[in-house]
Amino acid sequence: MGWIAKSVNHRGQRRIAVYFEKDPVLIQRIKRLKDVRWSQTLQAWHLPDTEEYRIRFKINLEGYKNSNDQPKNQLSTEVEVQIEKFNQWLRSKRYSENTIKTYHDAIRVFLRFFSDKELSSIENNDIIDFNNEYILKNKLSASYQNQVVNAVKLFFRTVQNRNVDIDKIDRPKKPKTLPNVLSKEEIKAILEAHGNIKHRAMLSLIYACGLRRSELLNLQPVHVDSRRGVLLIKQAKGRKDRITPISVKIIELLREYYKAYKPAVWLFEGQNKGEQYSEKSLENVLKQALKKAGITKPVSLHWLRHSYATHLLENGTDLRYIQELLGHNSSKTTEIYTHVSTKSLQNIKSPFDDL
Repeated sequence: MGWIAKSVNHRGQRRIAVYFEKDPVLIQRIKRLKDVRWSQTLQAWHLPDTEEYRIRFKINLEGYKNSNDQPKNQLSTEVEVQIEKFNQWLRSKRYSENTIKTYHDAIRVFLRFFSDKELSSIENNDIIDFNNEYILKNKLSASYQNQVVNAVKLFFRTVQNRNVDIDKIDRPKKPKTLPNVLSKEEIKAILEAHGNIKHRAMLSLIYACGLRRSELLNLQPVHVDSRRGVLLIKQAKGRKDRITPISVKIIELLREYYKAYKPAVWLFEGQNKGEQYSEKSLENVLKQALKKAGITKPVSLHWLRHSYATHLLENGTDLRYIQELLGHNSSKTTEIYTHVSTKSLQNIKSPFDDL
């Protein structure tokens, strides 16, 4: 199922805490349950400790208590202090808030698993046990395992714990998956689906400039340089600035949008003036476009970026330029698009045709 449920004593009440990797589908499913709440302290969803929920989440209550009748996964004050120091270190190094939250959540899950051990006694073999008994047992993804490994490495380096040999912690093998790409006809249908000019402009800009979701939402009107025909993308992934060409058609669309909405701070704002457009609302814009276009594939916003890169490659753009346009550190990241481009494949004749 990909989750772990444990009985906890939360604010004087017996509750069932449910831990799982961040997954929009699971979040929506658990939200439908009666009297479910999110706890920032537990970093988990929790429900009433009832017979129905015990059966539903397969809980053996005796297995989750220690001799003091306290939750077995409760973190000590010392560990909480160390986690806070870890957060402060990440902020001092200017990690993004998204990365800080990811590492924070990952290290809490890891340390909860060993809540019955002293922090100073955790060693490399414990990480292997965690991978086998938590990650693999619950069929969690390799990417999530990688996040935990990254968090553990950084955490023990910052809290100066030398029982963990940082260099001997291996990352999982990454599955070799190909990026999802849409045809130009499908892209056209998605971009033309909305009558609302703001919605159309947002989706069009993501595809036309190969933007990540956060890059679009962090744009300001001054970042559009219509005279030079470029878009300035500030402090993108890896804290890097970059520029990308922006077509005359997109500039015209943005001018039309700007006249209608007159954004004050951000290029795309929410219902309140000066308020940044939310990620969730942007995802809903895409969902509505897919529904209107009659596309049933599980398209995400990142598919538009993948399609931009692949279509550039098929049009003959050099990989080195595509790497710069996408803001990739390594050319190997960009080279994956050669595996989904159909330009060369279409010239290959199947031996079946000769039968």
